[in-house]
Amino acid sequence: MKFSLVIPAYNEEAILTATAKTLTDALDAMQKNGIFDAWELIFVSDGSCDATPALIEEASAHDPRIVPCIYSPNRGKGCAVRTGVLASSGDYVLYTDCDLAYGTDKIGEAVQKIKGCGADSLIGSRAIHPEGYAGYNFLRKLASRIYLRVLAAFAGFRLSDSQCGFKCMKGDVGRAIFSKCRTDSFAFDFEVLMRAQRSGKTIAEFPVKIVNHRASTVHLVRDGLRMLGDIRGIKRQLKKEQK
Repeated sequence: MKFSLVIPAYNEEAILTATAKTLTDALDAMQKNGIFDAWELIFVSDGSCDATPALIEEASAHDPRIVPCIYSPNRGKGCAVRTGVLASSGDYVLYTDCDLAYGTDKIGEAVQKIKGCGADSLIGSRAIHPEGYAGYNFLRKLASRIYLRVLAAFAGFRLSDSQCGFKCMKGDVGRAIFSKCRTDSFAFDFEVLMRAQRSGKTIAEFPVKIVNHRASTVHLVRDGLRMLGDIRGIKRQLKKEQK
């Protein structure tokens, strides 16, 4: 069984080399432990204007299992993840952020979980982990939970943490869904989940917690309203496709 890991990156020169080393070591250990037989690590530079593309190429030159996907200009995280998933060849594909916010241990656990439960998709959720919001103050935790519930309700599903940046899918399912997706913004997760749900794919949740904190750039009110607009557009597109 082959495993694909997709890492979207935008101007990540400060951490890219360290992330590549951490992940190759972790993936080698998982392969040695029999979690999968082979792996590929796909770094997608989303129009980076620093040294990120060069560092990805350098890492790939040292290890051919590292696959570079580099394009310009910047399109957004949705485009980066879509590009990586469509370039993947694994039986399972997982995507997470370059800062490895949820650590590396959860990667192997997620692969074992999705293989064991038989779900088509497995999404990380901070809401169902007892320490999922560790490091958040009370107001930020409350606001984040309300924000996610409002967005999920508007999108039409009950998943507890649709915006968690840690998701794993069967490879053929992921590639089929992403081949139809068009959302480049952060709302891409909603399009992926809505398309999965409408096509009858099973979605399971997996408890995760943030172990590497990075300052959030999300403004709950401004970005929340923008997200609602994006979701409305996705729903219109899906409805048009059904006619």
